[in-house]
Amino acid sequence: MDLKGKVAIVTGSGRGLGLAYAEALAAAGAAVVVNDVGQEAVDAAVERLTRAGGRAAGVVAAVGDTPAADELVATAVERFGRLDVLVTNAGILRDRVLWKMTDDDFDAVVRVHLRGTFTCARAAAVRMREQGTGGRIVLISSPAGQRGNFGQANYAAAKAGIVAMARTWALELARAGITVNAVVPVAATEMTRTIPAFAPVIEEAERTGRPLPGWLRKDEGLGTVEDVAGLITFLASDASADVTGQAIGIGGDRLALWTHPQEKAVAVKDGGWSAEAIAAQWSTGVGAQPETYGIPAPKAPQGTGGMR
Repeated sequence: MDLKGKVAIVTGSGRGLGLAYAEALAAAGAAVVVNDVGQEAVDAAVERLTRAGGRAAGVVAAVGDTPAADELVATAVERFGRLDVLVTNAGILRDRVLWKMTDDDFDAVVRVHLRGTFTCARAAAVRMREQGTGGRIVLISSPAGQRGNFGQANYAAAKAGIVAMARTWALELARAGITVNAVVPVAATEMTRTIPAFAPVIEEAERTGRPLPGWLRKDEGLGTVEDVAGLITFLASDASADVTGQAIGIGGDRLALWTHPQEKAVAVKDGGWSAEAIAAQWSTGVGAQPETYGIPAPKAPQGTGGMR
């Protein structure tokens, strides 16, 4: 994956998954604009990339509104001459169950994840279309956006919306040669530590100093941040020119393509459906095999002894 001559922006790249994405893109030859809300995190990320032989610039900004997005694109152009790749990774959590979630809890998460993805992608698309040489937009979603997760209505709604935007923008930007895909990563990070399904396993691995077990990497697709970065590099490269409008999962030893929503079961009745008619056929007809919801808790195979 040779990205020499390409310029990338990675939002929320001061630490965690975002930093892993930035490092992978830089290692493949791209110049990278890193971003975070804190000067210390940005400076450390820039130093880390340049010390490894890469080219990097930093922007301290809270992703969400248009000025931050415009500054990121302007920095890429001013420092490196162009923009070829955008990875929208910035995010925050404000986890609460529905009856305890405040307006501010909801708005803050939607502003960073959903609005921030929109403003950054719009600014990047404008620049890429002006250049006339195509581009790559990679939006970061989450399993919570695909399946829902307890206490994360704001986060799940935003991440589901991000996948919907990827499909829409893939249509709108196809003629300009710009691909748009959503990545659904799973990795042991500060954010996944808050997810009840994964928190105990991550905490035990950190407490014991052992790597995450093979069954977890294979069956649940949970691994390190570095395990996810290869997909970002692929989607940023010329090798992915024909890949667009997709939601792609990666984590641990697993790589997966998520299905797009589609009708699972259909029944047709002349004259339409009354409430009584729906009730009469639901459990044996359309509703006979209802969909699951929520992120399943990891289950160690029998005999593995949990983390062993």
